[in-house]
Amino acid sequence: MNTEWMIEALERMMLIRAHEETAAALQQAGRAPGSCTAIGGEASAVGVVWALGEDDEILTNHRSAGHLLARGADPNRLLAEIMGRQDGYCGGKSGPLHVSASELGVVLTSTIVGGELALATGVALSRRMAGREGVVACFFGDGAACQGRFHESVNLAAVWGLPVLYVCENNHWQAFVHRDETMLVDSIAARAPGYGIEGARVDGTDVIAVHEAARHAIARIAETGRPYLLETVTYRLRGHFEPDDMAYVDPQEHASWAARDPIDLLRNRLVGSGALDRATLDGIEARVARRISMAEAFASASPFPAPEALTTHVYA
Repeated sequence: MNTEWMIEALERMMLIRAHEETAAALQQAGRAPGSCTAIGGEASAVGVVWALGEDDEILTNHRSAGHLLARGADPNRLLAEIMGRQDGYCGGKSGPLHVSASELGVVLTSTIVGGELALATGVALSRRMAGREGVVACFFGDGAACQGRFHESVNLAAVWGLPVLYVCENNHWQAFVHRDETMLVDSIAARAPGYGIEGARVDGTDVIAVHEAARHAIARIAETGRPYLLETVTYRLRGHFEPDDMAYVDPQEHASWAARDPIDLLRNRLVGSGALDRATLDGIEARVARRISMAEAFASASPFPAPEALTTHVYA
């Protein structure tokens, strides 16, 4: 990756972080419903999503803001959706947990843990039957990887040869349960050979490593005609659902991962190499702050949906 790419990635990661922190602050102020943030997972989101093509599709989970913003979502509309306002991506009716944005190729956000796994397999089957090229990227966590749906979805996609990039963002926490309590092995990617497919495990705090791994995975999907299991090892730096005091988290473990904050790592790398000077960094920080301030103003000014909107877009 060249310097320009890394600086753009840093700014997008900072935008995602600021957006997530604003959503949490709005919730604490009683101005938005509770939400699940993915603070600490910005490198995984940007690294994978930026490896996708324009026609590729995404299915994600209840920690979706990073994937959406990495894909180019408008912070105004995304924050409006989180606040339940009519100018949001789904007219304010999805809230933070069910956002879809077809214009971005984001098919859906599933708040059912692991729900996106089976749906991604179906979307990939649909693409193949329609003769469409490209891949479907499916984001899920280590908790979903412990469900039966994971096995069924990956196995069927392998048997049918579907172009799915399964991305397990292993953030070590399954709601309020540490993954060590539900898994006897460290690696989820190591399961890939059991399905006859390829997989890889990558440092999810390093956006460059994630991006390179995702590009390789997508290339292998094209070459082999089979799905690929990519595991990005990261850490959830905030609680499961806002508000959350994180009393169940080992402070030492949290501190050790906070020291590997993906944004700090990239920023320090760029500054240390001389590729990013103080003035440029100040400019990035100012743009991000201004963009989020505008988004909050836009979302706050957007009205709530009219009562009659409750009966629209209802299919069952």
